[in-house]
Amino acid sequence: MDRRDGFRELDRHECLRLLSLVPIGRIVYTHDALPAVLPVNFSLDRDHSVVLRTSAASRLAHAVDGAVVAFQADRFDEAAHTGWSVIVTGRATLVTDPRDKEELRAVGLRSWMAVPEEAFIRIAPELVTGCTLQGGWGGGDERDTSRLADVP
Repeated sequence: MDRRDGFRELDRHECLRLLSLVPIGRIVYTHDALPAVLPVNFSLDRDHSVVLRTSAASRLAHAVDGAVVAFQADRFDEAAHTGWSVIVTGRATLVTDPRDKEELRAVGLRSWMAVPEEAFIRIAPELVTGCTLQGGWGGGDERDTSRLADVP
């Protein structure tokens, strides 16, 4: 990326470090041949895989097992026009080994919703990319908000 545009590419190590700082991200997967995006809470496993905990009966658990998915997490400071974004792309698999499930329970990864039967999804970090945004052009927020009051 052109450094003059305010973006700076991050290396894999820095991307994984930043991912460890936030609890929420988005998984991007295919559902009925269409792209689907779902906000999820997550954790990083010992091998830096992204791990999600969901219901075994969820649409997500069925749609992603064995599929290549993308996962994105980020943090931005709107006032300072700074932030970062990281994308992990890799194969998602349902965790089936009972010992692996126990280890994942022990690290404290919890679904934010009550789930009758849990499932853990692991995303292998095959491709990890990210960038930081260094604001400072001083332009402020140029969006036209004059009509927001009209939105029902």
